[in-house]
Amino acid sequence: MKVFPSKRTYRKYNQNQRLNRTIIASGIVSLVAYISLQIFSSERGSPYSGKMIEAARIMEKAVSIIGDYCVRSGISIDKTLDPNQTGLIGPEQSEIVTTLGHLEAKRSTTNPDFAGLIVHLLVQAGVREGDSVAVGCSASFPGLMVASLAAARAMDLQPILIISLGASSYGATNVDFHLLDITQLLIEKGVFTVPPAAITLGGERDIGKDYTPEMRDRLIRQIKSSRIPFIYEPDLRKNVMERLKIYKMDSSDRKVSAFINTGGSYANMGTSSLVLKVRSGLNRSIALPSKSERGVLFEMIARKIPCIHLLYIKGMTMKYGLPWDPVPLPGPRDSNFTNPQMNNHYPFIVIFVFYFVVLISVILFYMKKTCKMK
Repeated sequence: MKVFPSKRTYRKYNQNQRLNRTIIASGIVSLVAYISLQIFSSERGSPYSGKMIEAARIMEKAVSIIGDYCVRSGISIDKTLDPNQTGLIGPEQSEIVTTLGHLEAKRSTTNPDFAGLIVHLLVQAGVREGDSVAVGCSASFPGLMVASLAAARAMDLQPILIISLGASSYGATNVDFHLLDITQLLIEKGVFTVPPAAITLGGERDIGKDYTPEMRDRLIRQIKSSRIPFIYEPDLRKNVMERLKIYKMDSSDRKVSAFINTGGSYANMGTSSLVLKVRSGLNRSIALPSKSERGVLFEMIARKIPCIHLLYIKGMTMKYGLPWDPVPLPGPRDSNFTNPQMNNHYPFIVIFVFYFVVLISVILFYMKKTCKMK
């Protein structure tokens, strides 16, 4: 004799089957949503390329050489100011200090991953292997000069470097080991091969008017003995034009593909208050002041040359996920570098809405079927 299940048992069996199918369907929807997020979501870590890592490694080597040289040569490193012993952090006050500086900002720029960031910015600017780039560096951020040259070497670029010896506090402010000394050391050790195309005293009106006469004479003697072309021009317009000539911006030769500005030198920034509105990082267009107030930065923009402005360091570290004032220094690629241009939340929102709608639809479908069976 066959025993048939009761209607109640049959109904319960169907409900269980539907519940199982609902759970399986929900799981599949969740799995598809998860895979889609992994594929399309842009909230991922750094888009590091080999060139970025290479640049960071070059800078790491350079910083190590500088620190070791200071120790061997008896050049004082104040460990309270420079706990990583980079040799790139000078005293708060010296005879070549021009303005106040921010200690934590100076230390942050000794991170080798800043060289990787500059590679990223150069790529965004459209710079390619073999191109020439103009680089203007005050001594306020020696770490950024090293980072810029490391990026140029990693990308096989031709840097045209002009340096100024004036520095804000905690920059290359050691009168016995200033920016020219740092540059010459790294060339001597083979880290970089291209010497500066020109050098200036920096400071007030780019001729060291705020230095003592003895300090100014001492620097001039060292500059002349280096045989690096010396720019000594207090007139802003003439100074800028001389720099543009060195950067080959007044010839029919191949022009530079980008301009990197580190620090706030008189000739690079100019005298217009509009410079305060120039954002850190890559700039393709900015409001231009009158020609009499323009520094090199404005003249480059006027000539449609992309400009990488390296100043306001706290904002840059926050924007790109680099550590602020790290101790010890991270190794290449250890920083959680992020590309803000990739942080597009649109794919996440679309996938989330789709997942939510489908999941709710599945649950409502099950509830509707269950209610009909009761």
